Amino acid sequence: MRFKSLLLALASALLLAASAAVTNAQVLQISGKVTLKQADGSVVPVSGAQIDIYRTDIKWETKVTTNKRGEYMHAGIPFIGTYTLAVSAPGARPDYMKDVKLSQRPENDFELQPGDGARLTLDQIKTANASGAKAAGGGNAAPSESKEDKAKREEFERKNKEIIEGNKKIGEANETISRTFKAGNDAFSAKNYDAAIAAYNEGLAAREEPALFSNKSIALRMRGAERFNSVVNSTDQAAKTAGMDSAKKDWSDAAEAGKKALDMMNAMAVPADTVEKSKYDQNKLAALASYAEAMRLVGTKVDQSRAEEGFKVYSEYAAQEVDPAKKAQRTADAAKILFDAGQFDRAVEEYRKILAADPENVDANLYLGLALFNSNDKAKFQEAANYLGKFSDKAAENHPLKADARSIIDFLKTQENIKPEKITTRPASGRRRP
Repeated sequence: MRFKSLLLALASALLLAASAAVTNAQVLQISGKVTLKQADGSVVPVSGAQIDIYRTDIKWETKVTTNKRGEYMHAGIPFIGTYTLAVSAPGARPDYMKDVKLSQRPENDFELQPGDGARLTLDQIKTANASGAKAAGGGNAAPSESKEDKAKREEFERKNKEIIEGNKKIGEANETISRTFKAGNDAFSAKNYDAAIAAYNEGLAAREEPALFSNKSIALRMRGAERFNSVVNSTDQAAKTAGMDSAKKDWSDAAEAGKKALDMMNAMAVPADTVEKSKYDQNKLAALASYAEAMRLVGTKVDQSRAEEGFKVYSEYAAQEVDPAKKAQRTADAAKILFDAGQFDRAVEEYRKILAADPENVDANLYLGLALFNSNDKAKFQEAANYLGKFSDKAAENHPLKADARSIIDFLKTQENIKPEKITTRPASGRRRP
């Protein structure tokens, strides 16, 4: 890569600052690159290398340093004249080019060898060339190296090696993650959850990424459901127990992976750029969704003592939804975790909140009635009958739990002499309605 030419006006301004002796002279831009050849034969750019530019037909000199890519550029060089370029860098042997017509050769690259980091003066270069002796640089022998210079060179070489190896590992990890992410997604689409999980694990071994944890969580959850469904009706008790245990482990592992994804997203700085912020928000929501869905199963089928934990995570997931209908459904799903875990008093609390916002919610009426009935507190049976009665009146005939609700109502009528009563609700205006 070479630098683009600057405007002549800018070049002239830089020249004025460099030397009054050539204030009105025509100037040119020179550029090049400095690299260092490592012991293993690889070549790396040298940042901070100094290029001393000596004009030898008159007394004039300047200098420039390389950027992070090892590139240098100087826009204030007199067009005429003969030059010597000398380059030096920590941990490298100095090098030089003499008798250079920069007007004919404005681009000059240097490939340095490891050395003591010495800097050559113009007098050293002239003396070496006049006597025929070997000067440091230009393929000549380097001067003797002190212990301090040797230590500096070796430290420079060590850091360069670390950078090279680090970049290599990053490149390899990126390739592995890209490959395994695609392989895992393809296997997941084919419902080959074993292969999907193996692919995601391979990617995570290369580098932990939130998206890989999120996808692994979903694959584990789906495999757990598949295992559960395959044995739930089995008459072979040993096989059923083994299958259930495998499903529960998958769901627990799914929750762990989902939490890891969410923790990593929460630890990241929120991007300021609008496009990057959108990507960040999508990845964070995906992590939260995978964690919430896994915790729904953990709290209801693996360890019911964690139902409250599952409820809180799922409620957080519901709060992120912007669509009112989907938000209401997820809020109801969160309450259902408490109900399915047998925590009926807590379920009653949450279903009351749902009905306060939406009194005609059919399923909320059902589960509030069921939770009140299952509390085994006869003082709550009348209210249970009321909500179950409202559900029975409003639910479609093909609702899977309508027959069960009617059976409970019949039980309350015959055994407890309790009949459903109409529930009155108070709209936001405060006016009562039937």
